[in-house]
Amino acid sequence: MTSTSHPLLSVRDLGVRFQAHDSVIHAVNGISFDLEHGQTLGLVGESGSGKSQTVLALMGLLARNGQASGHVRLDGQELLGLPVGPLNRLRGNRMAMIFQDAMTALNPYLSIERQMTEVLEQHRSMTRRAARTEAIAMLEAVRIPDAARRIDLYPHEFSGGMRQRVMIAMALLCRPDVLIADEPTTALDVTVQAQILSLLRDLQSQFGTAIIMITHDLGVVAGLCEQIIVLYGGRVMEQGAAASLFARPSHPYTRGLLAAVPRMDDADRPLVGIPGEPPDMSRPPPGCPFAPRCPGAQPRCHEGLPLLAAVAGESSPWPLQRACHLDAATVRAWTGSQPQSALEGAAS
Repeated sequence: MTSTSHPLLSVRDLGVRFQAHDSVIHAVNGISFDLEHGQTLGLVGESGSGKSQTVLALMGLLARNGQASGHVRLDGQELLGLPVGPLNRLRGNRMAMIFQDAMTALNPYLSIERQMTEVLEQHRSMTRRAARTEAIAMLEAVRIPDAARRIDLYPHEFSGGMRQRVMIAMALLCRPDVLIADEPTTALDVTVQAQILSLLRDLQSQFGTAIIMITHDLGVVAGLCEQIIVLYGGRVMEQGAAASLFARPSHPYTRGLLAAVPRMDDADRPLVGIPGEPPDMSRPPPGCPFAPRCPGAQPRCHEGLPLLAAVAGESSPWPLQRACHLDAATVRAWTGSQPQSALEGAAS
């Protein structure tokens, strides 16, 4: 008998479509990646770029008018099209998700204890008493003080940062293989944000969990992710090893995002934005979706969709790939140097 090895999570040509009243919205178009135990992938892009719909498709949580295509395999098992029963045995167990808004993700009518013990009773067949003990231990692991008492409180009795820690604890209760974190630091101040990111690093080291981090901020993923996918208009603009992408970004959109990160060593520098607006994905442009906002766009950029192709000279485990008609060296030349200090500060 021959054995075959496969990634923990393998995504190939993932697409997501939504049937609207008078049109089809192309939310995600052809995303592919692999993820192993203990690795972290960052999905980066502006609002509406397709980040959340990508992971909702992985979890089987798309809206009723949504349809996913392609392949999503967890340890070789295809998840797309899996019936609800088998999928529910995986969700919250082998795959878990930290939702963007902890206040709305937590049930305001149930205590934290009931929301946490239910997970263990459902997936690990534990008694209520044993589940409570395990839940308290996990709250302590995410550094919630006086967890044995506070577990009986309700969500509104916690601060925003503490609610986010509760969400992380709930997601980790069953020691999932894959943890999806959808903007886990949104609306938190920078001090709490740093604490949450540090906590995720520590928990990943402790449990060996693979993490998919969703954010619009490249600075957030600088110190956490080994590989990054930059999304725009539901398409991959650039992807590869984080170290290579930060050191040698070659897509105009990636460089625009990097330029928008505030610099710690130049507080007086005006904030930089990307002019224009994201495309209407019910009527996607025929060419590169970023072309209308790209300062170096050429006629062919508006006419034909660029294919994702490897950047020459890259030899890391996740070699850089980019979807751009413009030559990588040309883009780096006309966009100039990027503000790396803010990213270096985030990484530290």
